[in-house]
Amino acid sequence: MSAVVNFFTSTFSGTLDAKGRVCIPAEYRSALTAQHTDGVYLRRNHLNSSLEGFGDLRMQQLLAAQAVQDPVFGTDTDDTVRLMLRMTQLLPRDENGRVRLPDSYIEHAGLKDRVTFAGEGASFYIWSTEAFEAMEDEDLKRARAAHAARRAARMGDGT
Repeated sequence: MSAVVNFFTSTFSGTLDAKGRVCIPAEYRSALTAQHTDGVYLRRNHLNSSLEGFGDLRMQQLLAAQAVQDPVFGTDTDDTVRLMLRMTQLLPRDENGRVRLPDSYIEHAGLKDRVTFAGEGASFYIWSTEAFEAMEDEDLKRARAAHAARRAARMGDGT
């Protein structure tokens, strides 16, 4: 018997159909269900050209961060959290696990036909496959450079 997982890992390929729908990977649908999320929360990523998808767990994190920063109770309001909440929509999933992406989301992410779903713990991201591959290459280069720097520092310490 496998354990119920309520976070998002792995990378999956998918397609955007002519009606603007994507099929959320089965593993991600299971995580959303484990989080008691009907549908999927989705927003345009304000840092790059991807879409961020998540369930109730991440939404609760955002709401908790907002409560800490609420101007009624504190002096600083976190603009990023407010922006993220404003940009988030709860999209329904059909019986096949598909969601209809808003046209503005499709445009933001530059989605055409091939898409990539990338799990990153509390959230997953939907990328155009081309943009994902370029980003992944850059991430690998940075990770390798950071590893080499750490290793060189350890060697310099004699450890």
